[in-house]
Amino acid sequence: MAYFQLQPAELDLQQLADEYWQEAGERERQLEAAAYEAGEAIRTGEHTLPNLETIVRWKSERMVHYLIGNGSENIRAALAVAASPTASPEEAVNALVALRGVDISIASAILAVIYPERYAVLDFRALEALGHARHDVRFYTEYNATLRHLAECGVVQPQAGLPAPTALHALERALWEWSRTHAEELAPH
Repeated sequence: MAYFQLQPAELDLQQLADEYWQEAGERERQLEAAAYEAGEAIRTGEHTLPNLETIVRWKSERMVHYLIGNGSENIRAALAVAASPTASPEEAVNALVALRGVDISIASAILAVIYPERYAVLDFRALEALGHARHDVRFYTEYNATLRHLAECGVVQPQAGLPAPTALHALERALWEWSRTHAEELAPH
């Protein structure tokens, strides 16, 4: 079982979440907003390559060109599983990582934009803020459960007016911002 230890102080999380959005460039903001719009479209049944490309572009521009090799039917089937409200996290992640160009981190981003209240993005910065650096599917499900628990405890509030205005996504922003601001002290010496 993975062990997570929150590195930033809980009292700092809301400020860090707000700083994340303030520090993000216009392009990053646009990519994130577009990704969450694509996730909503997938959730409502639009299981298409353009929606998938929009999400992958947000997390890893360099992986977008791999997606075309999957074929429309494979993409549709994987996104249908990911968008199913009854799919377990393991089923959803496994369906997505079966696609070319989708690893666990990208799969978590796809799930997070489809269901922002249920899934967190598996990101190295958020992992650093939780005192951890390695991951696999089982790890992701434990990570996601930990972040959902923290968000449900009310350590941060939803950020109204931003893409995915959920406490879970505000927590992700806070953890990412904490890692970014502590990058030098976290780097191996």
